[in-house]
Amino acid sequence: MTVHGFADVFVGRGEQLRLFTQGLADRRCQGFVVSAPAGVGKSRLVEECLARAAGKGFRVARATATTAAGTVPLGAIAHLVPKAVDLSDPVTGFATVARQLASRDGRALILLIDDVHLLDAVSAVLVRQLMDAGVVRLLGTICSGAPVGDAVEALCRGDAVGRLDLAELDRGDVEELLQAVLGGPVAQRTLWELYAASRGNVLYLRELVIGALDRGALVSDGEIWELATGPVRGTTRLVELISARLAAAGAEARPVLELLALCEPLSLTDAEQVASPEAVTELEYAGLVRVGQDGRRTSVALAHPLYGEVLRAGLPVTRRRALLLRQAERVEVRGMRRRADALHVASWRFTATGTADPAALTEAAALARYAHDYGQARALLQALPEEHHTTATRLMLGEALFELGEPQQAETVLTAAVAGAESEQDRLAVTMARTFNLFWGAADADEALAVNDAARAQVTSADALRMLRYCEGSMRIASGEAVRGLALLEDMEEDIRLAPDPVAWLTGALMKPLGLELVGRTGDAVAWAERAYAAHLTVDHHTLYPHPAVQLISLNHALSSHGRLTAAREVGRRGYAELARVTSTPVPQIWLAFSLGRTEWLAGHPASARRWYAEAAALARTHHHIRPLGPALSGLAACAAVLGDLEAAELACTEARNYLCPDVFAAEEYLGRAWLHAARGHLAQARTVLTDAARCARTAGLITPEAQLLTDIARLGGAKKVAGRLAELARQSDGALAGAGARLAAALAADAPDQLLAVATAFEQADADLLAAEAAAAAAAAWQRAGQARRATAATSLAATIAGRCEDARTALLTAAAPTARLTDREREVALLAATGTRSKDIADALHLSVRTVNNHLQHAYAKLGVTTRRELATVLERSEPQHGPAPRPAGQNAPGHRDDLLLDLRSERPGARAEFTTSGSPG
Repeated sequence: MTVHGFADVFVGRGEQLRLFTQGLADRRCQGFVVSAPAGVGKSRLVEECLARAAGKGFRVARATATTAAGTVPLGAIAHLVPKAVDLSDPVTGFATVARQLASRDGRALILLIDDVHLLDAVSAVLVRQLMDAGVVRLLGTICSGAPVGDAVEALCRGDAVGRLDLAELDRGDVEELLQAVLGGPVAQRTLWELYAASRGNVLYLRELVIGALDRGALVSDGEIWELATGPVRGTTRLVELISARLAAAGAEARPVLELLALCEPLSLTDAEQVASPEAVTELEYAGLVRVGQDGRRTSVALAHPLYGEVLRAGLPVTRRRALLLRQAERVEVRGMRRRADALHVASWRFTATGTADPAALTEAAALARYAHDYGQARALLQALPEEHHTTATRLMLGEALFELGEPQQAETVLTAAVAGAESEQDRLAVTMARTFNLFWGAADADEALAVNDAARAQVTSADALRMLRYCEGSMRIASGEAVRGLALLEDMEEDIRLAPDPVAWLTGALMKPLGLELVGRTGDAVAWAERAYAAHLTVDHHTLYPHPAVQLISLNHALSSHGRLTAAREVGRRGYAELARVTSTPVPQIWLAFSLGRTEWLAGHPASARRWYAEAAALARTHHHIRPLGPALSGLAACAAVLGDLEAAELACTEARNYLCPDVFAAEEYLGRAWLHAARGHLAQARTVLTDAARCARTAGLITPEAQLLTDIARLGGAKKVAGRLAELARQSDGALAGAGARLAAALAADAPDQLLAVATAFEQADADLLAAEAAAAAAAAWQRAGQARRATAATSLAATIAGRCEDARTALLTAAAPTARLTDREREVALLAATGTRSKDIADALHLSVRTVNNHLQHAYAKLGVTTRRELATVLERSEPQHGPAPRPAGQNAPGHRDDLLLDLRSERPGARAEFTTSGSPG
């Protein structure tokens, strides 16, 4: 993307350029003015408009109005006035200027004036007269909220002057822009942080991204761009731009800005104790602060988060300390009436002095935990002197460390909490926190179960024993022992209010839906997951447990397997957005990203699935969370293989082997290898891998995973072998995908096109696009074999329409209606291997056939396809089968020079950079 294409990237600005181009042809059009806050991109947009005007043959000119030039009559546009014109009589002089600037062909001069609101009155009057005379058409920018004089207001007024008010980018616009300039997807946490820091201001966003690239803080692992943890910092130029903006505050108002940088939001009362009411009002007029109503309290905050970053960086330590302590005193004198006051005062004193009152630290940590701000909770609790720690504070600290991806430190803290636990309730709470951390954080299921078992000998009440049983049941389900786990959770209350321990209930409720889904009870799974999420919301404020959105992981899984993929996607994205706003919740973010990847995979959207799997893997690596890495990388590999990117698929498969865990997602760890074999044409090997996985799932009683694996085997040429078992599983499951998979296998085995089209409809209704497209393509091939050309054509058209939603997926069934459809499954398999240069002997070994049989199949394939050599065979297959070689990586990923492109693509206005005047005559 070039710099001159930047304006087309986001917020419909391509449409505005189209309208401007149309306006050039309308002689009634006198101008076009763009109004927007500083840095939104108004100057970039009008520059593009000017370039288009020049391309149409118009003469063009530029001028920049400034505060200094505004003090001199005609200061901004003096270079437009011919030297021989006498302006001692303005009426005559202005008329002469109009005559001399007029072109012979009657085409107007397109005049770009940046910052029109700074134009002096005389310049405004002259430009208005030139516009009325048809000599000049104005192309201007105005900074939103800036005061505009009467002459300038008249310049921009009227139906003949178009006006466009540009808003700052929203989060979706920022994501689109970042992906375009970086050449690949951006992690959601990174997107949220850059959006929150820039607030959609394109200029600020550009400098933040370039600064992060320069420091190596924004990197791509080949799949996704991710920002390192820590403050988001920009370039030196960004600091200079913001510092210049902040300089608008006078010396009296500066202390308010400094205090806001450390303690925002402030009450208006506190702000007016630091500076006069008039000074605060001036800050609001200057756009440096926002004053709003928070309940009955009027609050003041900085107008942009980057203002705080720049102000804090420039504060000396002693000044920072004095401001924080003075503000803490103000709030304490007021009686700390608001709930958050304790948190603020403790944080301010801790930041200022490195310590605070232990009781205040504890209370502040609890409030931070309440807000799921685990980073702040950890900092406050680690500042607590050892002698003031209790079982409750260690429990809070252990949970915070787990949530921040530090399981080893969490285990150390929680072990110390065990030693100090005096009551049975305390021991139970610590045990549950330890098992959760050991199982999910440290990926040590055996140790987690051992801790749970040991706790049974230390508790006596029936309720406590039942809670430990729920804890074990949850771990059993997560370990792939769904039947055993569900038995342990059988007597769970449906209403959390009836449970003796809400944490234990939430632990069981988190995993019970997953267990129900695994054994084919997907409708019950959805109901339980919805119940668990609603219950979590009611108790979140007084229980030590992860964010309520963690329950949406199970709901996403249940909805997907139930055949409600669109609903699953919406739930997953909503949950991820909730977690992304709470920046210190990486563990549930990892699992929800993985779940979204699985949803998109089932929906047949491999590019979207790959992006979510990549996000899960990147987060898991960053936070040393081992358990999800194997299935996430395997899913990524499967997606890359289906997209034809075999190099990426191989890399992901290789890495995934380092993280194999015997758990509920073990079956999914086979997917990457299977689909990589399939993409290389080794369909028999792919089926063998999937068969092994399905056998493991069957042994464990996991109906839903087994059905999904067997459906994949049917898709890869093994329908006859799995159709019977899939029919059995469909009778044991209420999931729409399991039922449709069984019907697909039966229809493929029978080569029944009518049945295949019905299956395509069933998959479409479940939003499983790729499976629907494959079924329709298989129906087209069956019609071809039956000599029903018209029906084959209609089915092919349907398959192509559905496949258009599948993000360039490449599978064997999708090409079933291609010339190779005349081949049998075995002939196609042999032909695919031969086309890659595999020798007949090696093909025979791979497929467990004799060399003679292989050569016979190959000769049959030659005859059906009308070829005589392996080279011709490869050519035919390349046109009709999925790509069996490495595909290029997404543009821009790890590509040299991408930063130079970014410098162009995110270019925005540079103050004072356009004072020059240029003209170009009409062609010819």
